[in-house]
Amino acid sequence: MTTVSTKPYLIRAIHEWCVDQGFTPYLAAVVDRNTLVPPGAARDGQIVLNVGYDATHELSIGNELITFQARFGGVAHSLAIPVGNVVAIYARENGQGMAFEVEGGAAGDEDDGAEEAAAPEAGSAEETPDGDSAGAAGSRPAGGRGSHLKIVK
Repeated sequence: MTTVSTKPYLIRAIHEWCVDQGFTPYLAAVVDRNTLVPPGAARDGQIVLNVGYDATHELSIGNELITFQARFGGVAHSLAIPVGNVVAIYARENGQGMAFEVEGGAAGDEDDGAEEAAAPEAGSAEETPDGDSAGAAGSRPAGGRGSHLKIVK
C-alpha cells in the first residue's frame, strides 16, 4: 500500500493556522512547465503568492494541485501550482511557517522553455494577487531577522 505525502496536509494546516491567527499566508513555489502562473509573474524560476482568502477566489489545496483565481495588475488569472513544487508556506507578518524540498523533477524544469517562467524586467518586484509586491524571499526587509522555516523531508 502506498502512503500519501504529508506535504499537502501540512500546507493546508499552515494555511489554516495563518488565517486563524489573522496572518496573510504566502506560498513560495518553483515555476516549471507544470505550473500555471501569469506570464512574467515569476522571478528566477520561483514565485511567491498571497494565498489568503481575500486575495484568491475558489482556492483549492488538493493533495496533488493547488488551484485558485487571482488578480494581477487588475486582470483575473487562473493559477495551478503542483504540490510538489511548493517550497514554503508562511505568514507574511512574522515569517513563521514551513519550508519543503521540491519533489520529483520540478527543480530541474525551471528553464525548459515554459512561458510561465519568464522573468520580469530587471528591477521589478513580483506582484502578489492582492497587488502587494514581494520578492522571491517574501516581504522580509534586507538584513532582517533570519527565517523560521525548516525543511521537511
